[in-house]
Amino acid sequence: MRDPNVIEKMLRHDRAIVLAVLAAVIAASWAFILTGMGTGMSTFAMTSLPMALGLARQVPDAMAMPVHWTLQHTLVMFFMWWGMMIAMMLPSATPVILLHAKVVRGAGAGTGGNRGLAPSAMFTAGYLLAWGSFSAIAAMLQWRFERMGVLSPMMMNGTSNLFAGSILLFAGAYQLSPLKQACLRHCQGPIQFLSRHWRPGTLGAMRMGLHHGAYCLGCCWGIMLILFFGGIMNLYWIAALALLVLLEKISSAGRTFSLVTGGLLVVWGLSFLYRAIA
Repeated sequence: MRDPNVIEKMLRHDRAIVLAVLAAVIAASWAFILTGMGTGMSTFAMTSLPMALGLARQVPDAMAMPVHWTLQHTLVMFFMWWGMMIAMMLPSATPVILLHAKVVRGAGAGTGGNRGLAPSAMFTAGYLLAWGSFSAIAAMLQWRFERMGVLSPMMMNGTSNLFAGSILLFAGAYQLSPLKQACLRHCQGPIQFLSRHWRPGTLGAMRMGLHHGAYCLGCCWGIMLILFFGGIMNLYWIAALALLVLLEKISSAGRTFSLVTGGLLVVWGLSFLYRAIA
C-alpha cells in the first residue's frame, strides 16, 4: 500500500503539470491573437477605442473593399475565432479542469494504479471542441454580415447604428435571460458538475469536456457577439470580455456582474437604435 504522503506528492505533481500545460496553451493563444491570428493584419492596428465604443462607423474606401471568402480565407477566419475563444474561455475553465485531474489521479492512486494525464487532456479537448463549434458558426455569421453590408470586411466592426444597437440589445437581453443564469450557475459549480456527470475513461473525459463546454457556450455565446459590434480583432473587447467571463464564473458576485452588464448593454443598445430611427 502506498504511503499517503507519496500519493499526495503525486497528486500535486500532476496538478502542477496540468496547470503548466494550460498556462502554456493560454499564453500561446494570446500570442496568436497579438500576432494577427494568421490574418496578415496587425491586431494592434485593428484596435481602436472609438471603434470599440461604436463611434467609428465609417471606414476608408480602401478598407471597405469586399473580401473574397475562399476556402483558405474561411479557414483563417475559423481559426481566428477559435484562437480567440481558447484565449478568452480557457482561463475560466481551468478550475474544473484541475478538479477533474485531481479526481482522476485520486481514483488511480486509490486503486494502486496511475491514470496518467490523458483524461485531463481529453476533458480539455472536449471543452475546446465545443467552442470550436461556436467558432464555425461565428465565422459563418461574419460572412453573412459582410454580405449584408453591416460588418466592415477589413476592420471587422459594425457599420450601422441599427446593427450595433441590435447586437448590444440582444447580448444584454441574453445576459438577463433565465437560460444564461441557469448555465452560469452550472459553470460556477464544478464540484456539482463532476459529481452529476462523471464518466470514466479517456472517452468519458472527452464527453464530460463537451458537456461542460456546452453549458459554457450557453452561458457566454450571447456576450461574445459583441465582437461584431466593436471589432472582432479589437483588443479592448477581447480583453474586456475575457475578464468579464472570468469574473462571472469565479467570483461570488458573478451573477451580479452578469445582471449589471446585461442592463447596461440593453440601455446602450437602445441608444443606438434610437439614433438609427431618429
